Amino acid sequence: MTEQVTIIGAGIVGICCALSLQERGIPVRLVDRGEPGQETSFGNAGVVSPWSIIPQAMPGIWKKLPQMLLDPKSALSVRPNFWPKMIPWGLRFLGNSGEKTVREVSDAMDLLCRPSIDLYRRHLQGTGCEDLITDSYYVHAFRRPEQADLEGLDYLIRQEKGGDLERVDGHELRRLEPALTSEFKAAVLIKGQARLTSPGRVGAVLAEKARTQGAEIVKTEVTGLTFVQGGGWHLSTPQETLHARNIILAAGVWSAEFLKPLGLTVPLVAERGYHVQFQNPAASLNNSVMDVDAKVVASSMVDGLRVAGTAEFAKVDAPADPRKEKILTEQAKAMVPDLDTSQAQFWMGRRPSFPDSLPAIGQLDGQAGLFTAFGHSHYGLMMAPKTGELVADLVSGRKPNVDLAPFSPTRF
Repeated sequence: MTEQVTIIGAGIVGICCALSLQERGIPVRLVDRGEPGQETSFGNAGVVSPWSIIPQAMPGIWKKLPQMLLDPKSALSVRPNFWPKMIPWGLRFLGNSGEKTVREVSDAMDLLCRPSIDLYRRHLQGTGCEDLITDSYYVHAFRRPEQADLEGLDYLIRQEKGGDLERVDGHELRRLEPALTSEFKAAVLIKGQARLTSPGRVGAVLAEKARTQGAEIVKTEVTGLTFVQGGGWHLSTPQETLHARNIILAAGVWSAEFLKPLGLTVPLVAERGYHVQFQNPAASLNNSVMDVDAKVVASSMVDGLRVAGTAEFAKVDAPADPRKEKILTEQAKAMVPDLDTSQAQFWMGRRPSFPDSLPAIGQLDGQAGLFTAFGHSHYGLMMAPKTGELVADLVSGRKPNVDLAPFSPTRF
């Protein structure tokens, strides 16, 4: 019998790793302190985009940062006590903003994002919840029409790789999305997209699929990893010590702490995102819509309209900033004037972000049986299925027919 693989972290990345391993006949155990799929990806805006292949660091971003940091309503904020860690991370981030690097990173992101729709449809097949993914445009809406420029580097890269993009004026935008404000004067439509209408439900459904296919799901907190002489690992938990020959570390922003005792320090930070979801919103959207000025995304979900965004750099365990709810609610109302905001749910999650917008995927040198699958920044929902495929290939001894060097856990 093939030996079981243990996955630390039952977020969407860990779940996709489990499903891909099962497709290769490998039994799996998922270990997480929380319910599967209910952490970072739960709060996503739901965009499943083969064309979200543009890193966060872009040419000229250094000019915009001071204004964003000084604006209390900006999508970007840094907690004061986080600046000592933020400065070295930020310098690395800016070091990745040149066009040559952006294009190289985009190539790597393309590998992970391109097959996301097809892989989600495959994973959802047979669950009875296939309709949780639906075809969609990704609408980038602009108040200043001159900014909707298909010759901009981010849109050029998408088009060079085969993306179907179209610029429309405000009149055509409102034909597509009648609920949007007339203040939007132009938009770029990124076609060939999809969206999940309940990311948390998708995580739960796929975890249940893995369980019915034989996955062991253990609800406990892993507090440490120890290599065992002769091969294998001990996983410390408050209840017992678990044993595993092969481990996939897919614990999101918490992954870095497991690596420190093994001698590897990685520049991973908690880039915290927020959303507000409005039940009975009295208005709906047909596609996922980004307000490019506010850097927030609105999407209609199974149980309401969700507006998600912001990038708050802070310690992992810092409490949520309650002011974000008011800011996001105002931004939602500015996008969708008829939105009923009286019933709202406020949420915060922690994106695991590296300064180059790429995750750590691969086997750790000198650490037999330890594989990484974390650090997906803003793109975890889109990159999870292909990450699962690549890691399952590595664990099963298949050599992926792609260059994994851009994702090396030791690239820093």
